[in-house]
Amino acid sequence: MYQSVATNRVSHGALLNSQANTTAASAKLLEKKKEFDAVSALERASALYLERIEGLGEDCDVMADAGKAHGQVLEQWPKMFQILSLFLASRDAQETLEPELQISTADGVDGQRLVRIPIEELQQAQVPSSS
Repeated sequence: MYQSVATNRVSHGALLNSQANTTAASAKLLEKKKEFDAVSALERASALYLERIEGLGEDCDVMADAGKAHGQVLEQWPKMFQILSLFLASRDAQETLEPELQISTADGVDGQRLVRIPIEELQQAQVPSSS
C-alpha cells in the first residue's frame, strides 16, 4: 500500500486559519498594549494627583499651626488690656494721692515713661548724611 502524500502537505485552509489566528493575536496584543499604556498613564496621573494632595495637606497643616499661633496672640489681648487698665488706675490713684511727687518726677511713675521714637524721620535724616 501506498501512503498518501496529502497528510504531509499543509492545506491552504490551515494556512489561512493560522494567519487569522496570528492576526487575531496581533489585534489582541495591540489591544492589551493600549490597555497597558492607559493604565500606566492613569498610574502617572494618580501619582501626580497624590503629590498635589499631599502638598495641600502640608499647606493645611501650616495654616492650622498659624491659626493656633494667631489664637494664642488673640488670647493675650484681654490680658494686655487688663494690665493697661490696672496701670492707668494705679497711675491715676497715685496722681490723686501724691500730686507733689508727680510734679517732681516729670518722667512719670517711678521714672517709667513710654516714648515714641520717630524712626522714619531718623532714617531720612541719615540718608543725606551718608550720601
